[in-house]
Amino acid sequence: MSPDQFIIEKSRAAVCALFGASLPESSFQVQVTRKEFEGDYTLVVFPLLKVSKLSPEATGKAIGEWLTENTSEISSYNIVKGFLNLSFSNDFWCGLFASIASDPDYGQLPSTGKTIMVEFSSPNTNKPLHLGHIRNNLLGWSVSRLLEANGHKVMKVNLVNDRGIHICKSMLAWLKTGNGETPESSGKKGDHLVGDYYVKFNEIYKREVDGLVSGGMSREEAEKNAPSLKEAQEMLLKWEQGDPEVVALWKKMNSWVYAGFDKTYSDLGISFDRTYYESQTYLLGKALVRKGLDMGIFEREPDGSVWCDLTADGLDRKLLLRGDGTSVYITQDLGTAEQRFSEYNLDEHIYVVGNEQNYHFQVLKLILKKLGFDWADNIYHLSYGMVELPEGKMKSREGTVVDADDLLEKMYNTARETSLELGKLDDMTEEEQDGLFRTLSLGALKYFIIKVDPRKTMLFDPKESIDFNGNTGPFIQYTHARIKSILRKAAGKGIVPEPASADVVLTSKEIRLIKLLDMYPGKVAEGGQAHSPAVIANYAYELAKEFNQYYHDTPVLKEEDEAVLRFRLLLLSTIAGILVKAMDILGIRLPERM
Repeated sequence: MSPDQFIIEKSRAAVCALFGASLPESSFQVQVTRKEFEGDYTLVVFPLLKVSKLSPEATGKAIGEWLTENTSEISSYNIVKGFLNLSFSNDFWCGLFASIASDPDYGQLPSTGKTIMVEFSSPNTNKPLHLGHIRNNLLGWSVSRLLEANGHKVMKVNLVNDRGIHICKSMLAWLKTGNGETPESSGKKGDHLVGDYYVKFNEIYKREVDGLVSGGMSREEAEKNAPSLKEAQEMLLKWEQGDPEVVALWKKMNSWVYAGFDKTYSDLGISFDRTYYESQTYLLGKALVRKGLDMGIFEREPDGSVWCDLTADGLDRKLLLRGDGTSVYITQDLGTAEQRFSEYNLDEHIYVVGNEQNYHFQVLKLILKKLGFDWADNIYHLSYGMVELPEGKMKSREGTVVDADDLLEKMYNTARETSLELGKLDDMTEEEQDGLFRTLSLGALKYFIIKVDPRKTMLFDPKESIDFNGNTGPFIQYTHARIKSILRKAAGKGIVPEPASADVVLTSKEIRLIKLLDMYPGKVAEGGQAHSPAVIANYAYELAKEFNQYYHDTPVLKEEDEAVLRFRLLLLSTIAGILVKAMDILGIRLPERM
């Protein structure tokens, strides 16, 4: 039983014995005692005054005396106004630590029986993955792992946007200017190659628009009537009609992109339980559009387009089908949502999508509710802020994005330079050093992005992320390696970690570390409830920081009392184990040595 739950249970008994009242658990507020006061945990007395009929100080004194007299675990108390500060006995902390250290599944919450689907990544096949996709992928992966730690069954899925006007733009530019270029002939990754042609299309399009404007056409009209755009629109119609040549080119170029994506996912340590393709799902929503028309909640315009009027709900009119019968993104999302809830009987569906789509998901849920699907309430949009760089924002159509592959390479080089500067790798082979640099670079990238609350826009600085000091992945990785080094030295001397014996008196710093270890399951639950792996990231940092302060002030291998030494080794081993569990949720590996 956790200390706060123990205090609640015993305080309920005290109130019942002292004041003859049976109060619910919610009446008892317990918090960690502030550092400036003596004590381990604090009971807030004010909510209990209605039954004690005494002053806050007198109520606290009565409960404190009852607890110290009737529970061996509470060793002392003090009162500060309406706050009862309680100190636990040495035996209590030793027992709590022993239970944590002996539990191999510590932090894994019980099974809930719930099935949750998490959709993330969702790239377009007209360009490679970029820094924004990296935040999306890392959030999606870590949220999935966090929900698994909360006892849920989780399905990680990807919806690849492999059709549409943007795909046709890359295809058209390749036909016009590619001269048969392939990934093999160019030496480029397939997603990079196709992305280059997306940029080329926009260069062609911009020249055409400028030419039409200089010829007297308004820019708005020019942007609609540029020849290349009309050709791309015609190509999309041909694709939807199954034109053999267009479909063959589409399959070829998409296959290049998929191979490129798979390499980047592998480098990031990301995988999916199922991948959906828009080309296979974009028609699913059309049946729902017909259903909505039959129900009278959608309306067809004279040009054939279909709309849903949400103005009475404080929103806008939403296009569901264009006049030519082609679908839009929300058409597909309506269909895939119905398909997934029906197929997997989901308890929750989480979409990891940037905050620029907040309105889209408001509309999606509302339309599904109007169509009669009560499970629409179980759709959750994990909305995250954009990633910016010191140089400013990224623009994909101008080719100024920070490419994911380039960033991974830059992170590797930065990790290599930083590690070599420290000069502690002389006993490592080149292969071992390479593995370490990759572990550090991914740890730096993932941690720096995940430690920020998902809802916030963030500034990513590669150099800052790789720092071995401060709130970074490498700092936590180095802490783990440091602990492992201590444990190896102890093992070399034949010293085995053991729980504290009865005569081991814990220091205040050791109690502080045990308190932090005790918080881990609660942090898992808190992070899962908030869909925020940042909770776990910052917990891991606090634990690593507290250990380093402890180790700086406390001898371990030089400790002469063997019982104390063995306890401290077990404490270190347990800290290392919890760091591994926490960082594993984030998809970050911790090296054994650095």
